[in-house]
Amino acid sequence: MIEHIALQADISKAAATRALEAMIGGVKTTLKKGGSVSIVGFGTFAVTKRAARTGRNPRTSEPIKIKAAKVPKFRPGKGLKDALN
Repeated sequence: MIEHIALQADISKAAATRALEAMIGGVKTTLKKGGSVSIVGFGTFAVTKRAARTGRNPRTSEPIKIKAAKVPKFRPGKGLKDALN
């Protein structure tokens, strides 16, 4: 990914690394605050809540409690879907 960014933007790999890390950091920060990030033509990152549930330990078949959690979700945009089909 770094090489691709550096080549397409005609910048150094170090600058491409900083740019990608800044973008990822921004997405993480926004999601942590409960927001969503939309990149037009690519998709939307959002946080959803997964309820607590009962699961099974595959080794012992004993029921275990799984805590509720916040889970990142990605919904692809039309531009990404069109590029793949």
